[in-house]
Amino acid sequence: MLFRFSLYGFLKNQQYYDLFIVLAFREKGLSFTMIGLLWGFREVCVNLMEVPTGAVADVLGRRRSMIVSFLAYIAAFAVFGLCESLWALFAAMFFFSIGEAFRTGTHKAMIFDWLSRQGRSDERTKVYGFTRSWSKMGSAVSAVIAAVLVFTTGKYSYVFLFCIIPYVGNIINFLTYPSYLDGERRAGPNLRHIFGTLWVTLRTALRRRPLRRLLAESMGFEGVFKVTKDYVQPLLKVAALSLPLLIAYTDLQRTAVLVGAVGLVLYVLSSVASRHAHWFVDKAGGEQAGARLLWALNLAVFAGVCVGISLGLPGVAVAAFVALSILQNFWRPILISRVADHAAASQTATLLSVESQAKSAFAAVFAPLLGLAVDYVPGFTTWLAPKMHVPVHRMPDLRFLPVGLLGVVIAAVMLATSRRAARRKAGAESPADNP
Repeated sequence: MLFRFSLYGFLKNQQYYDLFIVLAFREKGLSFTMIGLLWGFREVCVNLMEVPTGAVADVLGRRRSMIVSFLAYIAAFAVFGLCESLWALFAAMFFFSIGEAFRTGTHKAMIFDWLSRQGRSDERTKVYGFTRSWSKMGSAVSAVIAAVLVFTTGKYSYVFLFCIIPYVGNIINFLTYPSYLDGERRAGPNLRHIFGTLWVTLRTALRRRPLRRLLAESMGFEGVFKVTKDYVQPLLKVAALSLPLLIAYTDLQRTAVLVGAVGLVLYVLSSVASRHAHWFVDKAGGEQAGARLLWALNLAVFAGVCVGISLGLPGVAVAAFVALSILQNFWRPILISRVADHAAASQTATLLSVESQAKSAFAAVFAPLLGLAVDYVPGFTTWLAPKMHVPVHRMPDLRFLPVGLLGVVIAAVMLATSRRAARRKAGAESPADNP
């Protein structure tokens, strides 16, 4: 089963569009504001569907939910690859949201169920980190394939179509999973049971103070990561065109080579980080201490993004984004284990969906706002230059500065409140807080 779990992650992360999605949308003529609206639309759709589909996964069977998820992804990839109409792109994002909603939390619940049956529940962080490392190795392979595809086809959008092949392979993989990983199922759709599971889990999430804190941390750390990580792509394009690299080739081909190379390094390092998340926890002195340390490092990394952009050094900003991805892969296994500590076995998929909803809600609000800010900054720079008695062409390109500032503000707030949360936890923990 560890092989099949790892194969799932490897195939799922054959997301050839991942390193080029912003560039692909820009190729279709979209502004950063419109790209942000697409991302916000995706997160709203996920928020509307995610918890009910998590409950469906718990009640009706997880394998079937995963298959529905990947069929929706395939439909989205076909539209993204073939269409340029804005309305078609919104339709594709809707299908993509269905895939996300049915997938999120469901496969993790299957892993935790299998560990429980094997008497290995204490290995959650280690095993999840191991399978996640194979996901990142899949991303490393996909970075190379995606760069080759863009280089040879001369278009960013075609990478969506090639994603269909490995996603069909994962559907075949799901069919080999043992039936007991479906969890407890009823003979037919019992809507009362589904919404009963949903209500109990939501009430649990709202009433338990430690869980509320975890949801806030998920919104802050992973929500910011969600809305900022793809801005490394236009930064890489700027860096590629400023370097004396492959000057005999087109701008698109030069960008493809640099994006693919950086993506390969990023994913390999992320894989190592994910596999050693348990080591990080041990060295930090536990999951809570590890989380606080990661918040401090997150603040430092986003400060590095701001410095690189302000000084006109896109390479520094790109290096900071690589570091951010590594931190996120330490963070995710730790957070998942902390959340699972508060879940009954029958509610695991639903509770993990609630956690995922928290960061989706953050992204739904801030993705369009961040895109708007990125589009607005060049005009602000043009307005500011004469007031500073500096020629416009000598002003640094601050377009992506809001990306770094958002991360700095959120990390500072979470660090400021983490000590108070730690003191509260060290005090008398009420019996209601125990899972």
